[in-house]
Amino acid sequence: MGIYVIRTPDIGEGIAEVELVNWLVQPGDVVAESQHLADVMTDKATVEVPSPVAGTVLALGCGVGQVVAVGAELVRLEVEGEGNLKENSAPALVHKEVEATVSVAKEAPAATPAPAPRSAPASAPAPAIARSGAAAHPAASARKEGERPLASPAVRRRALDMGVELRYVHGSGPAGRITHEDLDAYAAGGGTAPASGGTQYLERHGEEAVPVIGLRRKIAQKMQEAKRRIPHFSYVEEVDVTELEALRQQLNKLHGATRGKLTLLPFLARAMVLALRDFPQINARFDDEAGVVTRHAAVHLGVATQTDGGLMVPVLRHAESLDLWACAAGIARVAEGARSGKAPREELSGSTITLTSLGALGGIASTPVINHPEVAIVGVNRMVERPMFRNGQVVARQLMNLSSSFDHRVVDGMDAARFIQAMRALLETPALLFVE
Repeated sequence: MGIYVIRTPDIGEGIAEVELVNWLVQPGDVVAESQHLADVMTDKATVEVPSPVAGTVLALGCGVGQVVAVGAELVRLEVEGEGNLKENSAPALVHKEVEATVSVAKEAPAATPAPAPRSAPASAPAPAIARSGAAAHPAASARKEGERPLASPAVRRRALDMGVELRYVHGSGPAGRITHEDLDAYAAGGGTAPASGGTQYLERHGEEAVPVIGLRRKIAQKMQEAKRRIPHFSYVEEVDVTELEALRQQLNKLHGATRGKLTLLPFLARAMVLALRDFPQINARFDDEAGVVTRHAAVHLGVATQTDGGLMVPVLRHAESLDLWACAAGIARVAEGARSGKAPREELSGSTITLTSLGALGGIASTPVINHPEVAIVGVNRMVERPMFRNGQVVARQLMNLSSSFDHRVVDGMDAARFIQAMRALLETPALLFVE
């Protein structure tokens, strides 16, 4: 038998370190050749790490959330034959250290590591509440004073609405996490909160430490870097999209079944593409270390997309070459790739300008953060029907704000305003979107 060490892979593109975001094996597991062992995250994508050989896991080189250098020891296997490690360098010690990290990670919320190993009291697990029949008396399953129950924000909100104190609810999830099913079982068994004049006015104590790891760490670093390096200024303009919305509905009625439904985003993308022809300094990337602004003829449109893990910006390449339906299909494709985690690497970088929208939650105005190293971002706010004066008459119109931010080192305020006004003119007279 021998020892085979799997090291953090060199993913290329000058990446020197990665973050370990998920383990799929534990010490003692038997793995097959090419089996998926772990997920690591770079600045651009999550990458699977396969096993090049079959063997038994002896030790894991790091815990979830740790940043490790390329080439560092990631997994140690026991294999048939000599392996690739001639000398047995105390695998049991590494195994012990990693086991401590893993045990702490299991005590924390799912996929969240503790900042440092700590010992836990060896106590027997709390008995599960029966899924049928009466529940145990609340006092029998109450947690110790100061012990905070683990639950997601959605579960906490639902428990508040139900008038249930989570400290009385047994959690069946990882590390005792309370699930929606646990709430259902507690309520079905007759469990209620202590009667003290209702729960909405009870004092609530507790806090939850959530380590910033994985995609959330990358987002935090990216936003911090953008705000630190880029002197933002924002510009908000109101746009009358009544005719545009009527056109969109008519096109969907005529061609929706065969070409697909259109949202406002492809119209906005088309207006942006046409307006950028007169403002090349806005469709640019600024290398502030080299002091070089690169203006791009192609519009590689970043599409800000909310995923389960956080905000990502997949890229629709050559948006200038796409008609409305091709643009709509492209936006849907790259957004779905980001949400599913299956976006190819080339679609996660290289954007020249970004379009962001919160849809119905868009609010009245916003101040979007520029996607560094771009120099501009355009945000779409909520569309509302409001009264307007037109030809001396008060009429109902569909209005929407465009909220944009620009890098003031590269884009002057006058040019930014003229660019947004050019987009406004195109959107308010949508026939111009189709005139070359």
